[in-house]
Amino acid sequence: MALLFSFGSCQDYLDVQPEDKLVGDQLYRDVYDADAAVIGIYGKFMALAEKHVILNEMRADLMTTTRNSNPYLEQLSEHNVTEENPYISPKQFYEVIQNCNDALKNFDIMLADKKFTQSQYEQRYADIACIRSWVYLQLGIHFGSVPYITEPIETLEDVKNINKYPRIPFDQLLDQLVTFTEALTYKNIYDGQSSLLVTVDGYDTRKFFINKECLLGDLQLWKGNYQLAAAHYKNVMEETPAGGVQTVDNYRVKFAEVITNEDLAVGYLRNFETDATTLVDSNTKGWRSIFGRTRDVLWNSEWIWSLPFESSFAPANPFIAFFSKTSGDYLAKPSQRAIDLWNSNNQVFGSVFGYPYDARGPKFTYRMVAGDPVIMKYIYKFEGAADQFKRNGDWFLYRAAKLHLRYAEAANRDNQQKIAYALLNQGIKAAYSPSGTIPTDVTDIQQTKEPFPYDFDARQGDFPNYRAPWHRNTGVRGRARLESVGAIGDDVITTENNIINEAALELAYEGNRWEDLVRIARRRNDPSFLADKIYDKLSKDGNAKADEVRAKLMNPSNWYLPFKW
Repeated sequence: MALLFSFGSCQDYLDVQPEDKLVGDQLYRDVYDADAAVIGIYGKFMALAEKHVILNEMRADLMTTTRNSNPYLEQLSEHNVTEENPYISPKQFYEVIQNCNDALKNFDIMLADKKFTQSQYEQRYADIACIRSWVYLQLGIHFGSVPYITEPIETLEDVKNINKYPRIPFDQLLDQLVTFTEALTYKNIYDGQSSLLVTVDGYDTRKFFINKECLLGDLQLWKGNYQLAAAHYKNVMEETPAGGVQTVDNYRVKFAEVITNEDLAVGYLRNFETDATTLVDSNTKGWRSIFGRTRDVLWNSEWIWSLPFESSFAPANPFIAFFSKTSGDYLAKPSQRAIDLWNSNNQVFGSVFGYPYDARGPKFTYRMVAGDPVIMKYIYKFEGAADQFKRNGDWFLYRAAKLHLRYAEAANRDNQQKIAYALLNQGIKAAYSPSGTIPTDVTDIQQTKEPFPYDFDARQGDFPNYRAPWHRNTGVRGRARLESVGAIGDDVITTENNIINEAALELAYEGNRWEDLVRIARRRNDPSFLADKIYDKLSKDGNAKADEVRAKLMNPSNWYLPFKW
């Protein structure tokens, strides 16, 4: 074919036949063949979406089973899985890894044979290498000890052979992943001239590809290298978006546009804030639109990595069947613990008390449908579609709020509690302004005055005039209209607890919760951090096994699934 994307549709762009055999060398003839291999791997990778969400959410404290759930989901929720549980097989993960290993080997051969340039090689090699590292990180989180295989193997069944491929412990796996991934020579998204950056069926492919800096930040965060983690995250915060011009909104978690509501914030109609029924609630405006809007400028200012499901091509969207009560099987719902967390927060309007709940919960993340709570994030696009046969949606992988919370977690552990507090709550400008005053000259305030990666300038003043890069940052809780939690002088543990609690409120059901709990419990060497939260979920849901499960999870070896094919 003359051009990879002359097909003209996403069906050809992401559809891939399920193969676990090595691809012949004759298929790696030029850069367009290499591009086809990259896209094929992403198609294979998308088959992990449902398993990724289920394992990271059902095993944690915010999601629970419904009356429709099968016994295998109940096993995950109660941490008592049997070997035949289909959700725990690592085979799908290794199918992606096998495809990655094959492509990486052939990219090396292509470079040696001068079939593409050094730059073309480095970009494609780094992309697929980072997908492999991401998959291995998930394997470590869920299975603990796993085989770390970096070369193509003759058959996937060999992965089970412990003599051929011994399993290495999670800590050793993290060391390997950090060393390998940091050594990659290319850490950006594909450059603007790449044949992989195109618009297909209305989608700009830039956000399809893994963000390498976010991955490296996460790997360093797991390893406890906090300043390195913060540096990687800060690189993304300062990233120049498509078009080549940095804006004050890109990945900055900006404040609400109170007049137009053209924003991603929790908002109400202007001058009617005391009327709860004026909550901005649509797929095109406000906080809900993070999950329902089209891929426009505002969408791009929040989303860093997201893969779309379209009815016209494989793989099919798994989330409508999983979450929807009216058009699916309704297999999961919010736990009572999650509902209580959202209801324990207060919205505020200036200095005036607002509503005694976090609107991100009962108004947007879930809704009551015929008496049952239904998780909505994944089904807004489907529910709002005129054609109910179009089962479109997204796999949510990384966005600005997650970036800010992960950065805050790293900064807090690197003794930058004030910065962590600021990004968690009302933003840099508010935290670095003198309290109780309205400043006129902001020359020496509203900025951190710290070296990279802790340098933030949020000055906004008119005498003299300043509109610094971070002046529109409002903090994760500020964007949700919530009162601040904690205080600038809080210790590391208190601040960290507040950050992880906020991740529950903001990022629920996006596939982050179990790994958050495991990471903090491992860091503190405190199994109760994790065990108590699972106990609270089961206890509030009336599960008689709550005490038994808590006792089991007090042993960290029981956090990991059996490695069964």
